[in-house]
Amino acid sequence: GIGVVDVDYGGSTGYGRAYREALKGQWGVVDVQDCVAAVQGLAAAGRADGARLVIRGGSAGGWTVLAALTGTDAFAAGASYYGVAELITFASDTHDFESRYLDGLIGPLPEARELYETRAPLSNVDGLSCPVLLLQGDEDEVVPPSQAEMFRDALVRKQIPHAYLLFAGEQQGFRKAGSVIAALEAELSFYGQVLGFVPPGVPVLELTTGVR
Repeated sequence: GIGVVDVDYGGSTGYGRAYREALKGQWGVVDVQDCVAAVQGLAAAGRADGARLVIRGGSAGGWTVLAALTGTDAFAAGASYYGVAELITFASDTHDFESRYLDGLIGPLPEARELYETRAPLSNVDGLSCPVLLLQGDEDEVVPPSQAEMFRDALVRKQIPHAYLLFAGEQQGFRKAGSVIAALEAELSFYGQVLGFVPPGVPVLELTTGVR
């Protein structure tokens, strides 16, 4: 089986104000550090194999996945569901409701432009060496497909094994049963290929180093 740890990283609610505010200006830092600390602690305790750790997340969690993969060597692979990869375009392309979130998570523009550029996973892709699965809805107005596609293109340039799955008619969070099933089966096949097991009854996901 696969052991799972669900991390309430800094910025999560339920642990007091200081913990909730720990992510202010530190998105891509505190969240990554907490995820890495969690899995390293499990590995040190003998409850996880430190060489066979993977990370998954969606939206803001997808950002954490990509930031962890490009900024650390803690994980053997990662799966990002509609994750943020590049901040300058995200700030202008996301819908109005979330358009100011980055002011608190990173800093206001234009004052924090340098942080937007240096903190983004897309800017740090040279630090990436492990396989990546990208899953995206083609009607997502929160994290547009361009975010995944920019990261996919960077993976192609680096010849990193990857798969990019674009789901028709899906927005932020997949809702169609067929999409959910296909995404989870792709994810399981991806983990099987990375970690060395064959999940029964699951279609094999094709990994590539080029554009599919």
